[in-house]
Amino acid sequence: MTDRPAATYVFKAVGDCEIRADVYTDGGAGPKPGIIWLHGGALIFGDRGMLHPAQAELYASAGYVVVAVDYRLAPETKLPEILTDIQNAIAWAREVGPRLFGLDPRRVAVVGHSAGGFLTLLAGLSVEPRPQALVAFYGYGDIVGPWYSEPSPFYCQYPLVSEAEAWAVVGVNEISQGPWRGSIDGNGQPDRSRFYLYCRQQGTWPWIATGLDLHQDLPAILRFCPERYVAPDYPPTLLLHGDDDTDVPYERSVTMARALTNHGVPHQLLTIPGGAHGFDARMDDPSVTAMFAQVLAFLARHV
Repeated sequence: MTDRPAATYVFKAVGDCEIRADVYTDGGAGPKPGIIWLHGGALIFGDRGMLHPAQAELYASAGYVVVAVDYRLAPETKLPEILTDIQNAIAWAREVGPRLFGLDPRRVAVVGHSAGGFLTLLAGLSVEPRPQALVAFYGYGDIVGPWYSEPSPFYCQYPLVSEAEAWAVVGVNEISQGPWRGSIDGNGQPDRSRFYLYCRQQGTWPWIATGLDLHQDLPAILRFCPERYVAPDYPPTLLLHGDDDTDVPYERSVTMARALTNHGVPHQLLTIPGGAHGFDARMDDPSVTAMFAQVLAFLARHV
């Protein structure tokens, strides 16, 4: 079975914060193409364990080495350093992968979900050599628009989270794994999704995640908006998004696809009618199975 990691590695340490990667493989001989998998969680919560076991099995059975990585989380760590973790993770996989788990360093794709999809699209600009392909599930190429920089009408329907309550669930020490959805982890850390809810209700996520002022430092923040910097050498990209997403608007993938079209970058946008955020969790749904067949076909063409 490949739905459990074959091995776990520490690929980087920053002070006392160890940053880990899980490797999934069917155990066959390499070299094999690799998938660097990036979890969601608004950069605030989550970890590499969010990879759905059936998805890990699907990729590994198709002949890929899957490297699911952690990265440091906001607000303790800001986006520039988080992006550095992604760059370091990909460089590490390319360097040690041939020896440790049979990865072909010349054939690497990046796959991410939600905030991981955002980081995937950023990797298309900031990783050298460029990945051979990008797959972004309900990701986004913009972080300065009203959808993120103003209070969210959807999240404002929930009871308001106070500033004191929000900041009580985060700390000052850098971490690379953060519990969510009412959980308390083994170290007694509280649910960090409350901090995310506060950010969406206040429209403060961009400056909290980047450490930059949306007005005074706008040019610097725009550097983290991939849709503004697409060029003809951007990697082939597959975008998947439900048109009933209440967290990341479907329009974010439409706009990214438009930027790719304008620069002649090979790409596809798969629209999931009625799809909500995280639609791919239903791996027993025939429509999701069919969608993953298209993901694998896209990867086979480009990686």
